[in-house]
Amino acid sequence: MNQPKIIGPVPDWEEHEKPSMPGSPASLDHSFPMRIAYACVAVLIGLTGGLGAGLLAANLPAIAGQLGLTSVEATWLPAIYVMVSVTANLLVYKFRQQYGIRLFAELGLGLYAAVTLLHLFVEGFEMALVVRGVSGFVSAATSTLAVLYMLQAFPKAKLGAGLVVGLSIAQFATPLAWVLSPSLMDAGDWRALYVFEGGMALCALAAVVILKLPLGLRIQVLERLDFLTFALVAPGVGLLAAVLAQGLNGWWTDSPWLAWALIASLLLLTAAGILEYHRKTPLLQVRWLLNVSTLRFIIGALMMRFLLSEQTYGAVGLLRSLGMGPDQLQPLYAVMLIGMVCGMAVSALTFGDKTVILQILVSVVLIAIGGWLDHDSSSLSRPHDFYLSQFLLSFASAMFMGPLLMVGVSQALKHGADHMITFMVLFAITQSLGGLLGPALLGTMQAQRTQTYVQSISAHLNAGDPAVVQRLGMQQGALAGVLPDSRLRAAQGAAQLGQIVRREASVRAFNDVFGVISMLALAFLAWSLYRVRRAAVAARAAAPAPTAS
Repeated sequence: MNQPKIIGPVPDWEEHEKPSMPGSPASLDHSFPMRIAYACVAVLIGLTGGLGAGLLAANLPAIAGQLGLTSVEATWLPAIYVMVSVTANLLVYKFRQQYGIRLFAELGLGLYAAVTLLHLFVEGFEMALVVRGVSGFVSAATSTLAVLYMLQAFPKAKLGAGLVVGLSIAQFATPLAWVLSPSLMDAGDWRALYVFEGGMALCALAAVVILKLPLGLRIQVLERLDFLTFALVAPGVGLLAAVLAQGLNGWWTDSPWLAWALIASLLLLTAAGILEYHRKTPLLQVRWLLNVSTLRFIIGALMMRFLLSEQTYGAVGLLRSLGMGPDQLQPLYAVMLIGMVCGMAVSALTFGDKTVILQILVSVVLIAIGGWLDHDSSSLSRPHDFYLSQFLLSFASAMFMGPLLMVGVSQALKHGADHMITFMVLFAITQSLGGLLGPALLGTMQAQRTQTYVQSISAHLNAGDPAVVQRLGMQQGALAGVLPDSRLRAAQGAAQLGQIVRREASVRAFNDVFGVISMLALAFLAWSLYRVRRAAVAARAAAPAPTAS
C-alpha cells in the first residue's frame, strides 16, 4: 500500500509533540495562560455550533408564526440541520487531513455568519432553510474543532479528561439556548435570535483567526471517487433523516412520498456501499462496518441516544402539551444544564481505561431511574416535578458520550488509522439519526396510545352520570356571560369536555412512553452486563497460565 504524499514542510517536532495522526494539531507544551485561552475558545466554538439549533428548537412555534410558516414547513428547519450536519462529516475528516481543520472552520464560520445576518433582510421559508443547512454544515466542523482546542488546554497525561470536556461543550448548547431564549425574545422578535446567532459566529471566527491551533501534518488523501461516494451517501442519509423527521406530521401510511424517499435512501446507500466495498482506498470501510463487534457498537450507540429521547421528547413534550412555553421551561433547562456540567465533571475526573464501561453502565441505570420517576405524571404536573428525573438524565447524557467515543475509537484503531473516518461518520450518524429515531418512534406510540385512551375514557362517560352532568353544568355556567344561547353553551361545554378527555389521554400516553423507556433501559443494561461478563471470561481464558515455580 502506497504511503500518502505529505503536503508542505514538516516542522521539527520533539517526539512528544508529534500529532497523533494527520489532520490533528501538534501537542505542544503551552503556558498556563495559553491553556486557559485555548479552553475559552473551545467553549465559544462548541457553543456556537449548537446554540443556533437550540434557539430554533426552543422558539420554533414563535418563529414559524412570525415567518408565516405552516407546521410542516416549520419541522423542516430542524430536520435540514441534522441532514446537512450528518453528511458533512463525510468530508470533514479527509478535508482536515489535506487542508487542515482551521481552513474548513474559517470558511464555514464566515459563511454561517454571512447567511444568518443576510436572513435579517431576506425573509421567507427558503432563506430559513439555507441558514439551518449552513448551520448544520458548520456544526460538523465546530464539534471537532472544539475538541481539538480543548485538548490543547490539557496536559498530555490528562488528554482523556480533555476529550470528555470537549465533547460535552456542544451538548451544553441546547439547555443554554432554552435558558437564554426568553430574554432574547423579550428584546425583540425572531430577528433578535438571528442577530445573537450571527454574532456568536463572528466571535468564533475571530477567535479561530487570532488563536490558531498548532500546525499539524497534512497529507494528500482526497480522491475523485470520494466525491462520488459523498454524492451517494449525502442524499441517502438526508432522505432517511427527512423520513424520520416528517413521518409523524404526514403520518407514516398517509404520505406516499415517505415511502418513495425511504426507497431512494436505501438504493443510494446500497450503491455507495457496493462502490466502497470494491475500492482499494475506500472512504468508508464497509467490511469493518459489517463486523459483529461494529454492529454491536452501532446498536449500543443508537440505543443510548434513543433512550435519551425521554428528555428531548418525553418530559419536555408532555409539558409543552400542557401549555408550558420557554418561560415556564427555563428553570427546568437550568437544572438540565447543571446536570450536564456535573456529569461532565464526574466523567472527566474518573475517566480511564478501567472506568469507561462502568460510566456507560451507570448512565443506563440513571436513564432507567429517570424514566421510572416520570411514569406517574398527571395533567397537574409542572416543570418542578421533573427536576430530579431530568437532572439524572442530563447527568447520564454528559457522562456516556466520552466513554462511548473511546470504545469506538479503540475498535477502529485496531484495524488502522484509515478506519477513523468511517468511525467518525458512524458516530455522527448514530447520534444524529438516533436523536430523530427516538421522537419518531416514541411519538408514534404516544399518538396511538392517546387514541386508545380517548376511546377508553369516552366509553366510560355516561350522559346520565351525575358527575358528568355536574361537570357540563359548571362549564355551561361559566359560559353564561359570553354565550346567551343555551344550545351554543351546551355544544361549547361538550367540546371543552372533549378537550379535557384528550388532554388526560395524552398524559396517560406519555406515561406509557416513560414506562417503555425505563424497561428498555433495564433490558439494555442486562444485555450490556452480559457482554461485559463474556468479555471478562474471554480475557481470563486468553491470559497465559502462571508458570510453576
